[in-house]
Amino acid sequence: MDVRPSGIHHVTAIAGDPQANADFYLNALGMRLVKKTVNFDSPETYHLYYGDRAGNPGTIMTFFPWPGSPKGRLGAGQATTTSFSVPEGSLGWWQRHLAALGVAATRPAERLQEDVLTLRDPDGLVLELVAAADTHDTDPWDGGRVPVEHAIRGIRAVTLTEHDPDGTADMLNGRLGFRLAAEEGDRLRFHTGDAAAGVGTVVDVVAAPGAARGLVAAGTVHHVAYRAPDRTTQDGWRRSLAADGVDVTEIRDRSYFTSIYFREPGGVLLEIATDGPGFDYDEPLLQLGRSLRLPPWLEPDRERIEAHLPGLAVSGAVQDGA
Repeated sequence: MDVRPSGIHHVTAIAGDPQANADFYLNALGMRLVKKTVNFDSPETYHLYYGDRAGNPGTIMTFFPWPGSPKGRLGAGQATTTSFSVPEGSLGWWQRHLAALGVAATRPAERLQEDVLTLRDPDGLVLELVAAADTHDTDPWDGGRVPVEHAIRGIRAVTLTEHDPDGTADMLNGRLGFRLAAEEGDRLRFHTGDAAAGVGTVVDVVAAPGAARGLVAAGTVHHVAYRAPDRTTQDGWRRSLAADGVDVTEIRDRSYFTSIYFREPGGVLLEIATDGPGFDYDEPLLQLGRSLRLPPWLEPDRERIEAHLPGLAVSGAVQDGA
């Protein structure tokens, strides 16, 4: 099968305190909480989804917040940085905004002809804001604390750190349909096609042969998901990976999309997720993220699940744009 990825669907990371996580992504980064649900495989914890107004593929950052979770360790075999795209000329505003909130951020630096601002979330997850002239087909959220003219447009890129980048590069170039577009020092940049054609089109691979192996826990990325337009394409992608000897899961129902999972040669967990049905599958667009949503097979256990979940207050002004 000729695989042509259309970009990143979402990035999922691990957090500690769910309230601190929500406060940061809603107030500091100005994203919308588009779904408050649970980890379908471990329903005693939340699964929180942040994105643009509708939670369009390519804008989604998700978290499993486990209170008391040990801190992770950045290292080889991990997605070590998630980069968000913001409009050109916005980084000065972002510096002032983050400083006012007490969020430490580097001065903008240039990398591969892009201006980049680096910061960390409350659990230490490494994030970047990249000032890009990309064409975006997303709908930035205008109901939060960030003016729409500066708002995050979506995920720009992920960075994979590897002991030996060759196997990862071969998978990206071969089975996953990316192309090598640029090199700078120990960094290889891969594009899905036209890097300016939309969000989530870039994967950077950084060679770190002497790095310790990363530990996935709070403050680190759990997996990176790429987009498939529909389940038929996803199933074809799955069959192609399996035929090439990749250990890939069966298709799993995640309510808002279906998923398959596998690891690239360096060890990073990857997912291929369908674009639909989308986050308005079980609640209206205007009410996204306001209440706890459960898939039908967990609904009979709602009372028990809610009793085990920690409190989580979401400001109505932030969510509703009031």
